[in-house]
Amino acid sequence: MSRVRADEEEYWHSSKFRAFTFDDEDDELSQLKESKRAVNSLRDIVDDDDDDLERVSWSGEPVGSISWSIKETASGSTSSLDGRDSSLQKGSSSYAALPKQASSYSLSSLFKGRNKLPSFQSLSDALTDTGVKNYAPELRRPKAEYKDYSSDWSPKDTVRRMQRGKVCSLERFRSLQDKLVLLDEAVAGHDGNVITAVLIFLKRTLRREILFRELEVRQVALCHLIHFLRETGEQKFLLDLLRFLDRTEEVALSQYREHLNIQDVEKRREFLKGCIGLPFSAEDTSHIQDHYTLLERQIIIEANDRHLEMAGQSELFRKYPRKASILNMPLVTTLFYSCFYHYTEAEGMFSSPTNLKKTFKIPDKQYVLTALAARAKLRAWGDVDALLTTKNWLGYTKKKAPIGFHRVVEILQRNNAPVQVLQEYVRLVEDVETRLNLATKYKCHDVVIETYRDLKDRIQLTAYKCKVERRSAEEEKINSILNN
Repeated sequence: MSRVRADEEEYWHSSKFRAFTFDDEDDELSQLKESKRAVNSLRDIVDDDDDDLERVSWSGEPVGSISWSIKETASGSTSSLDGRDSSLQKGSSSYAALPKQASSYSLSSLFKGRNKLPSFQSLSDALTDTGVKNYAPELRRPKAEYKDYSSDWSPKDTVRRMQRGKVCSLERFRSLQDKLVLLDEAVAGHDGNVITAVLIFLKRTLRREILFRELEVRQVALCHLIHFLRETGEQKFLLDLLRFLDRTEEVALSQYREHLNIQDVEKRREFLKGCIGLPFSAEDTSHIQDHYTLLERQIIIEANDRHLEMAGQSELFRKYPRKASILNMPLVTTLFYSCFYHYTEAEGMFSSPTNLKKTFKIPDKQYVLTALAARAKLRAWGDVDALLTTKNWLGYTKKKAPIGFHRVVEILQRNNAPVQVLQEYVRLVEDVETRLNLATKYKCHDVVIETYRDLKDRIQLTAYKCKVERRSAEEEKINSILNN
């Protein structure tokens, strides 16, 4: 065993280069050629790199990993110390220690690009240097990623990178001119997200007067900022902007929108009362007045109905309890509520449906549609008949439906009206085809039979005979018509 170990040490400590002596016949030129040949052999090994192949150390770990770097550094330092000790013990020269000293130029240093040695002098200096340094490989980013942190991007390039979702710092644009150029480039890019991002930057870094003045001549950016302020709820900033632009109506509407944030009913009523004097247009002023009046009526109706419901004095409230408060409800909902609970009240009462119709100038079509739905839900068919009955100047009564009798039939059918009630209004549908479709759909047999009789359509009447029950009144009626 000792002999084998000695052979191995002799093999590893042997060198094909001869040690330098003053008695040698070869001069320094021959040694220089030998060293250059060794350097070229190192270059051939390193330059024959293939990016597609993974570099692996003797430990099996990929070159460049953290664990590999630590092991490589440790092995390099250990080998350099061993090399110096062995050379001192054996009395060999620096050239004789070349294989040992080569560990200072490990794969880690070659991996970092230090394999391209400039000259033999640098190699000799490195070999003779006692304080050999070992470097761990750096984990470099691709060169393109270093540009993400560059501060030399122009406004146009910055906008393009923002459109691609890259992180860009806008703080480098310090002058007003650079900021305006950046805004113009963002508008030219037609990307709403980029425009909004630039506007937020300008809003934070510019005084309001300067920002408002520049946005006044840039309508696209101005619209984006107004929409952004409304979405984020920055009401004070928005009002200042609109006042600067002298948009008085928009200022009034923005102030009016504040009522949505007021939960207390009495405070909301007082707020709406104050909004009546704002500089609205004539049409908007009437809407604000109606809103205030409606809320005032709702407060009165809610107080009275809550008292009746709690006292249990009204049979209608006991049979159909209220599902929600009427406060802050739309006008149509308030009308439906009044038609449901206060249909028979006199016109002088605030909760009367006719009072609401007259006060808020509700069209006949809307009033009939709402009242019909409310009374049909209560199955008050007499009120439905009275609602659709009118008198002419001679005193004759006539059925009239501003919404059309086909819609009357649909509303009644949704509220489970009996067939007798449906047939009465299906007969009033003027269009024959629509009348037959409705009568067939809702099984109004008498209407179908009478319509085919008036049309003198014997074939259809015979075919319809198969759809009614045997020995029923409808079958006898069809047979009577066919026999005549």
